[in-house]
Amino acid sequence: MTGSRIRSSSLSRHRSRPFGAGVMTTGALAAMTLAAGCGAVPGSSGVDDDSITVMTWAPEETKATNKPGMPAFARAYARWVNSEGGINGRKLNVLTCNERNDSVAAARCARTAVRENAVAVVGSYSQHADDFLPTLEGAGIPYIGGYGITTDEFTSPLSYPVNGGQPALLAGLGRALADSCGPVTLIRPDTIAGDQLPPLLNSGLTAGGHEPTADQRAEEEATEYAGQSKQALETSTTDPEAPGCVVPALGDRTGTFMDSFRRARADYPDVRTATVMGSVDQTTINTSGGASSPYEGSYVTGWYPASSDALWDPMKDVIKKEAFGDNRIDPADTGVQTTWIAYTVLKQVLESLGDEEVSSGSVTRTLNKGLKVETGGLTPTLRWHFQDKLAAVGFPRLVNANVTLQEVRDGRLVAGSEGFIDVTDTLRKADVV
Repeated sequence: MTGSRIRSSSLSRHRSRPFGAGVMTTGALAAMTLAAGCGAVPGSSGVDDDSITVMTWAPEETKATNKPGMPAFARAYARWVNSEGGINGRKLNVLTCNERNDSVAAARCARTAVRENAVAVVGSYSQHADDFLPTLEGAGIPYIGGYGITTDEFTSPLSYPVNGGQPALLAGLGRALADSCGPVTLIRPDTIAGDQLPPLLNSGLTAGGHEPTADQRAEEEATEYAGQSKQALETSTTDPEAPGCVVPALGDRTGTFMDSFRRARADYPDVRTATVMGSVDQTTINTSGGASSPYEGSYVTGWYPASSDALWDPMKDVIKKEAFGDNRIDPADTGVQTTWIAYTVLKQVLESLGDEEVSSGSVTRTLNKGLKVETGGLTPTLRWHFQDKLAAVGFPRLVNANVTLQEVRDGRLVAGSEGFIDVTDTLRKADVV
């Protein structure tokens, strides 16, 4: 299979909107309630003219994917930074917005960021990049450390992803399953974002000499998946000599699928399950039965080391100091982890500016000049170029194609292999359409 550029215009457009130079906010943001669930959440009491304003958004209180820990952690991070004297003596103010898993709300969040002169959108989650990125691009506001859920995050010149998103996770998972699975069945949302998943999983399967996955669509907001579970089991048990693998990639609805799957699988030969971080985490495993959960024995690919790794201790210290008891913030949640890394990037960018003006333009210029960002071993050194290694297959902004392989053993997510696995070469062969 040869690599090909993404052909869907909604996923591969090369934007030419001007980069603005929006300056930092000078308005009083405290005690303000903004549209679409947005709020001004300063990291300390009171806002001064020398503060730096950023925004973090994510869906909350929806029927599908919810990431409340991301904006909650962003607020905690601001409190911690400001308790340490700020960044170069400047206070950090965080605007948050409920993206609601809705295109209209996502666009409204972006307009709020523009109106409030945010210098960056940091550590956020949205499936609706088509609706928010044009607004950010028009205002020149960089998007640092999105969740990597859409291909647009790897094509926009103002996007600075900290991980390889779904492309890297699925390519890495496919490569791991190629050596250990018979027929593979992918259950994914029947959405535009979901349409991108099968070719990415197939890139890894094909690299390992495996047949492509069976592609099974499912309703994103379903309350049960009995029919889909039976169909997946029938498809993945067609080879009696090679037990199959079922790969649910339904975000927050993966747990709902696994509840239905647990009941259905008793009538079929054994199969193995596998998924990607973000669709399952340690909390999910705990609430579904621990060692007796349907995830036992599953492969899980992630972007970062296991949450038990000591490399996460600095993040956990911030949570302990500034958000102890806030049950929205789970240090094992990939969204929280991504937000920590994204703010690590922001902090190093701002520190590098010293006494210079802080604006969306200066943040963007600093990133574009090739600033090297260290994340304490949680990722490789991050550095963005306009056209990076994976530009030929439509991912010009994807600079970190490393994944980790984890496995559920005795109810715990543990490292399935040492260190990172680089899937750059695998993605180069991805036939993304």
